[in-house]
Amino acid sequence: MRAFAVPVIIAVLIVLASPATAETVRVGVTSGPHAQISEALLPVAKAKGLDVKLVEFSDGALIDVATHNGELDANAFQHTPYLDQQNRDRGLDVVSVGRTILLPMAGYSKKHKSLADLPVGATISIPNDPTNGGRALKLLEAGGVLKLKAGSNFSATELDIVDNPKKVKILAMETAQLPRSLEDVDFSVITSFFALSAGLVPNRDSLLIESQQSDYVCLVGVARKNADKPWVKTLVESYQSPEVKEFIQKKFNGNIIAAW
Repeated sequence: MRAFAVPVIIAVLIVLASPATAETVRVGVTSGPHAQISEALLPVAKAKGLDVKLVEFSDGALIDVATHNGELDANAFQHTPYLDQQNRDRGLDVVSVGRTILLPMAGYSKKHKSLADLPVGATISIPNDPTNGGRALKLLEAGGVLKLKAGSNFSATELDIVDNPKKVKILAMETAQLPRSLEDVDFSVITSFFALSAGLVPNRDSLLIESQQSDYVCLVGVARKNADKPWVKTLVESYQSPEVKEFIQKKFNGNIIAAW
């Protein structure tokens, strides 16, 4: 009887001494690089006691709403100007709790080999959402294609163009359609997310590329009411880990930059 009791007691002690069940959080990401990078943090978070369940979206338009409403615990797919616009337009209260990556915007052409080759009246496609549309115009200004009104920021629109020496025509369209537009336009300004998804490599294929502008560093977002919860710190630490940075460097060859 005594010999039987010993292993039972040992088994109970092992159960009691084992770590608590990992806390589970749902993180919204867009398909492509954001999803790939977030996959790399899963084992890091797991080792820290956090079980991250990724919820992948083909379009990010509903991610902040789901985060605000509690259908998601966090997200990792957007930059600050986009989040600010979502909060204003939709009455949300999602906040940034940590920096993630920079995906530099760039300009491409299948018809011309340099910006100087753009003809008079060239058609240039840009994103039609307010934050990335203004960002594209600022990039075109940096490349000398046009000039914006003094003091214009990243909310600039076509109405802010004050000098257009080549009389280029700006064609705003859905961001996901921009890579396809290269067959029909002279030049297109595309975010790295959609460029990479379409097989375009910013550092290799672009004629014009954005410098590392801190306003467009991406972030981990959570509902404000969750910002101080312990799991948030663990999630951010997992993202900003050496393992994830190494994955980004090897996978994206400098076309996506770890920005923490």
